[in-house]
Amino acid sequence: MMRMVNGLIDWVDARLPVVNTYKKHMSEYYAPKNFNFWYYFGVLSMVVLINQLLTGIWLTMFYSPSDGFGSVEYIMRDVQWGWLIRYMHAVGASAFFAVVYLHMFRGLLYGSYKPPRELVWIFGMLIYVALMAEGFLGYVLPWGNMSYWGAQVIISLAGAIPFDILPFIDAKDAKEIGEALTTWVRGDYLLSTATVNKFFALHVVAIPLVLVALVFLHILALHEVGSNNPDGVEIKQNKDENGIPRDGIPFHPYYTVKDLPGVIVFLMIFAVVIFFFPTGGGYLIEKPNFVAANPLKTPDHIAPVWYYGPYYAMLRATTIEWFGMSAKSWGLIAMGGGIVVLFLLPWLDRHPVKSIRYKGWLSKTLLLIFALDFLMLGFLGTQPASGLYKTLAQIGTVYYFLFFFLALPLAHRFEKSKAVPERVTGGH
Repeated sequence: MMRMVNGLIDWVDARLPVVNTYKKHMSEYYAPKNFNFWYYFGVLSMVVLINQLLTGIWLTMFYSPSDGFGSVEYIMRDVQWGWLIRYMHAVGASAFFAVVYLHMFRGLLYGSYKPPRELVWIFGMLIYVALMAEGFLGYVLPWGNMSYWGAQVIISLAGAIPFDILPFIDAKDAKEIGEALTTWVRGDYLLSTATVNKFFALHVVAIPLVLVALVFLHILALHEVGSNNPDGVEIKQNKDENGIPRDGIPFHPYYTVKDLPGVIVFLMIFAVVIFFFPTGGGYLIEKPNFVAANPLKTPDHIAPVWYYGPYYAMLRATTIEWFGMSAKSWGLIAMGGGIVVLFLLPWLDRHPVKSIRYKGWLSKTLLLIFALDFLMLGFLGTQPASGLYKTLAQIGTVYYFLFFFLALPLAHRFEKSKAVPERVTGGH
C-alpha cells in the first residue's frame, strides 16, 4: 500500500511539483529562530481570511441583493445557525483589520519594509487597500440605515475628485465630471438596488479574487527574500557548509506548532466577542443598521466602522481652501495621501538601522507618538467633528504626515543608535 501511495505521489510530483513546493515554503523554508509575539499576526491574518471566505460563501447562498435588509433578517432569524455565520463574518471583518493593523505595526517596529523586502511591503499594502475596498462593499450589503447613509457619504467623494487642479478643465466641466463619476459608481442616479447589485458582485467575486492573488504574491515574495526578525539581521548572510542559515529553523514543524497557541487564544477571544459582544457596543455593527435603509431618516451621527476612522478623521479635519480647491477636495487628498504615503515607506525611512531595538530614543519616542496618534485619529473618526475633537483631528493629521516626511528621513541624524549584532540574539 505504501509503495502504491509513494508511486502516486512521485507520479503527481513529476507533473506538478507539490513536494518541491511544500519543501520550499514549509519544511525547507528557514525562518529566523527569534520570532516573538508580534509575528503571530501574519498567520492570524490567514486564519481570518479563511473565515471570511468560508462564511462569505455560506451567506451568499441566502442573500439576495434585491432585498438586502430582508435577506439579512432572514439569515438571522430563520436560517438554522444563520445568526452565528452572519456574526462570524461581520465580527471577522473587524478582526481582519485588527490583526492586519498589528501586522503592519510590527513592520514599522522592525523595519520589515527595508531592502530587500520592499516588494513584500508593496504587496502587503495592496492587500490592505483591497481589504479596505472589500470592507466598504460588504458594509453596504446589509442595506441598513447606516449602510445607506455611509454609502451616500463615501460615494459622494467621487464627485469631489479635484479636477479643478487641471488647467484645461473649468469649474463647470469639473462639476459635470464629478456628477457623472458619482452616478457611475452608484450604478444609478440614486442609491438603489442597482448599487447593491454592483457592490455584491464586487464584494463576492472581483475583490476576493484580487485579494487571494495578492496574498499569494505577498507570501511568494516573502519566501524569496526571507523573513525579517526582531534584530533586523539577515540570516542568509551567515550559512553553514550545507548552505543552511545558522540562525534559521524550518518553518514546519517548528513555527506551525508554535503558531497554534496563538491561533487558539485568538479563536477563544473571537468566540467570546461573537457570543457575548457581537455588536461591540455599536463599534462593530452600528445600531442604525438594525433598521432598514431609509432615505428620509438620517442617523444622528454618520460615522464609518472603526477601522476607517483614522482616514475619515483626516477627511473631516481638512478645512483649508488653497489654490482654488475646496476643503472637501483637500480633505480627499489628505485621506488618500494617508494611504499612499504608506506605499512610500521603504524609501522615506532613511535610518541605517532596521529594528527599533537598536535605534535611539528619538526614533522610539516618535514611533510611540505615531501609534498613539493613529489610535486617536481612529477614535475621532467615529465621533462628531466639532469643537475639541476637530482640533485634535487636525493636530493628529499634521503629525501623521510629519512622521513620514520629517521624522523617518531625519530622526537618525539627532540620535545615537546601538550596535546591531552580527547574528540574532535569540527569542525575546
